[in-house]
Amino acid sequence: MSRTVDEAVWAILHEALRLYQDSPRATNWLRNHITRFDSPLRIAVVGRSGAGKSTVVNAVVGDEVAPIDVDGAFAWYQDGPQPKATIYTPQGPLGDPPIGRVDRRLDIDLSRYDMSQINRIVVEWPARVLRDATLIDTPPIADGVSEQIAAEADALLYLTPQVHVMDVRFLQSTQDHPVARAAPVNGILILSRADEVGGGRIDALSTAKQIARRHRRDARVRGLCQNVVAVSGLIGQAGRTMPDSEYASLATLASSPRAATDDLLLSADRFTRSQHSLPVPVRKELADRLGILGVRLAVALIRQGADTRAKLAAELVQRSGLNELRDSIGRLFIDRREVLKARSALLGLDVVLRMEPRPGAGKLVTDVERVLAGAHEFHELRLLGGLLSGRTRLPDDLGAEAQRLIGGLGTELDARLGFDRPATEPEVQAAVYDALARWREQSENPMLGSSERDAARVVVRSCEAMLS
Repeated sequence: MSRTVDEAVWAILHEALRLYQDSPRATNWLRNHITRFDSPLRIAVVGRSGAGKSTVVNAVVGDEVAPIDVDGAFAWYQDGPQPKATIYTPQGPLGDPPIGRVDRRLDIDLSRYDMSQINRIVVEWPARVLRDATLIDTPPIADGVSEQIAAEADALLYLTPQVHVMDVRFLQSTQDHPVARAAPVNGILILSRADEVGGGRIDALSTAKQIARRHRRDARVRGLCQNVVAVSGLIGQAGRTMPDSEYASLATLASSPRAATDDLLLSADRFTRSQHSLPVPVRKELADRLGILGVRLAVALIRQGADTRAKLAAELVQRSGLNELRDSIGRLFIDRREVLKARSALLGLDVVLRMEPRPGAGKLVTDVERVLAGAHEFHELRLLGGLLSGRTRLPDDLGAEAQRLIGGLGTELDARLGFDRPATEPEVQAAVYDALARWREQSENPMLGSSERDAARVVVRSCEAMLS
């Protein structure tokens, strides 16, 4: 049976360890990448200043843990049995500061530390999503940040309210490496602040999703990321963290005379300053938490039947785009964590080969090139991103079947073949041969375009791999 890409990379790393056993720096670097295979996937949240990174972190985690205001420091959020924070400097761990909550937000007391020396804060937080992925809230993009992100993260969420030239250049810089160019499968572009599109009109979220669909087809963008998703982190965060008191305030607005409430919601300034039975401090808190569009949307949803906190929260999360983002993270990143960790390890090995070249490393270079050329898992992941984003289209029901066969609904054999129960070996063989024959036919179908036939060939290779 042929080895998977992570098994092949694991073997190459251990071969490199033997070659570089006399170099402490190289062996430490290689061992670090080996241990990462057994740890949660690392996902960096990246963007320019004001892009909304911390808000998206909160929305994904489902709690108000960000931001941590230390200039230039990376904030790591990982799973732990109870809240805890550890401060790091370039020399190593410095201490565990007191941690608590202020106004429902995470508060870390850093008063006794020299802030200029801190380069990382690791927060342990009990959250289901953090069992599978560590989120890294990065400083605003600047020189040197992309190299550090490439060294420490396996996948990338890049946030921008609007796609500018510097955003494209940064994404291009993340692929300025032979390994990254050969496997451009670790990025999702997020159009953040989707509630502010068009001045925050009531249809802002729908408009933002249409813009995201256009960017998926944009030649500048489509080769740089797996998907483009429009998200209102503010509304998603509000939905994930809404207390009963906040729902009660919104319900009060929804039950007030309609004309007066609609007039109040015409602008943020009017909402926080005009006369109303709901106190001004409460309205200011609502505006800060949801934005004016979020308040309008919540009031409309309550009037339409979202008569409990749980119903309203679910509707806000759905409309914010957060569910689509979490689905993309799950299917493109977490479900393929072994593939993405193998990719990170190849990038790390290349650092060693460039920093400490030696005559015996020629075989390692050849092995890396062989893995990149033959790793079907990278082709599967690239096709899955194309199918999810709509960049790659297949007629009729072929698209859904292709997603399933390449592991889009789960990478286990039963999931790929569509069984909802453990299948017998004859059932598996029959299903694989049936799919293989059907997709071989599609790979040579003259009615399909060249990109569609290429997609069919990837599916054929997946079916062939299942036979082994």
